[in-house]
Amino acid sequence: MNARDALILAQEKGLDLIEVAPQAQPPVCRIMDYGKYKYEQGKREREQHKKQKQGELKDIRIDPRYGMIGDHDLQVKVKNIIKFLEDGDKVKVVFRFSGRQITHPELGKQKLDEIIGMIANVGQVERPPTMEGRLMIMILSPKA
Repeated sequence: MNARDALILAQEKGLDLIEVAPQAQPPVCRIMDYGKYKYEQGKREREQHKKQKQGELKDIRIDPRYGMIGDHDLQVKVKNIIKFLEDGDKVKVVFRFSGRQITHPELGKQKLDEIIGMIANVGQVERPPTMEGRLMIMILSPKA
């Protein structure tokens, strides 16, 4: 149909002429109420956004300041990590070295490997333990 005829037809019906596919040959247009269309499209997008759960990045800090961290302390931290992973959140585990502890990063790596073993059935390692200054950081994500 000629563009001018389509525009006249749309005006007679009190609707808008909307170009749907401008790259098509010839371009495809539709006669509809544009305000209603935009409203319904926004409503669909809001509904999709509500249904979508955004996984947060939770922080767990391990600070072995007074000797190495005890077994019970580690179990409490692991219990919190498991709870976060079951909720669908990612967990950033930060092992902070202070003073001369920085000379033994292998002890921090050993504890983080121990944590990985404890959460193996619930989560997986997204980013393995790496040193960033005085911090050893790893990121865990829930299993799919």
